[in-house]
Amino acid sequence: MRDLADALRSWRDAGTSFAVATVVKTWGSAPRPLGSKMAVSSDGEILGSVSGGCVEAAVAEEGRAAIGTGASRLLRFGVSDETAWQVGLSCGGRIEIFVEPYCLTDLQSGPRGEILDLLLDRLRDDRLTALATIVDGDGIGRQLMIGSERESLGGTLGSPSLDRQAIDMAEGLIAGLSSARRPIDIDGNRCDIFFDLHVPRPKLVIIGAVHVAAHLTTLASHLGFSTVVIDPRTAFATAERFAEADRLCAEWPQAVLPDLPVNETTCFVFLSHDPKIDLPGLQIALQGPALYVGALGSKKTHAKRIKALQGIGLSAEQIGRIHAPIGLDLGGRRAEEIALSIMAEILAVRYGRG
Repeated sequence: MRDLADALRSWRDAGTSFAVATVVKTWGSAPRPLGSKMAVSSDGEILGSVSGGCVEAAVAEEGRAAIGTGASRLLRFGVSDETAWQVGLSCGGRIEIFVEPYCLTDLQSGPRGEILDLLLDRLRDDRLTALATIVDGDGIGRQLMIGSERESLGGTLGSPSLDRQAIDMAEGLIAGLSSARRPIDIDGNRCDIFFDLHVPRPKLVIIGAVHVAAHLTTLASHLGFSTVVIDPRTAFATAERFAEADRLCAEWPQAVLPDLPVNETTCFVFLSHDPKIDLPGLQIALQGPALYVGALGSKKTHAKRIKALQGIGLSAEQIGRIHAPIGLDLGGRRAEEIALSIMAEILAVRYGRG
């Protein structure tokens, strides 16, 4: 959705009707994950993708039809083995796509338009959001927006009890940073709800502008992370060495981190190998909601680090969040190999494998 946000806002401001198609169910080797989106305007412009190309034309046609009727619809496509191979899959199966129209009346005053505006604003502000939509069953098309604190931000699925169940279901998905489709049955009325999780762009904060950090910044950038490099040593923290960093701070961590936005996708890596630099930063990082905190050093070094952190009042639970020695043991010892091992561990934690 983030990739489509500017275009949707432009269409909305121009009074152009459009439809948004979302992948809400996939088969084992689907080319696009849950939550993937495609948008089609009333003028026929198409953006995004919901498959490897085998269903886009049909989805665009259904999207334009939905704009005409103003009604949401769930599309089911059976994909043959032959077609699956043509788009790079290993097998056929089924894909389900939910189409939501945004007609002029919706965009001017309807609840669907209000939810869209709120979502676009939260995407712009990089805030974690879950959008619960009934995609099948009673009340199809109704939406409830849920914030990172598991609270309702707007909309309704039709009743307070259904909204409460959806918020409870969203809690685990928000913790796991994953979209999912779930059935709900209330008073004999069954519906399927798709929880579309909109996650902020992941951020990697590197303390210590060492040689490993330069390689790590490059890797993280290519993997879609925004990167912040912090080191008070101006000989290390130079623009020439960190040309790919989004932000370079030749300052002490305790001067930068208190004002740095941190959320559930933020990762911290401590590489300076200098307690004067690492410890104040660790004290701040371990008290926030960061996804990952890792620190370079041997087991002996980490044992000393634990004692120092205990001495400044951090709890065993907080200290236990540190990944140390940092990185997956891939066997490499070169700077770029260490950077790869760190990035591999971060991705494993991000996807629930570490």
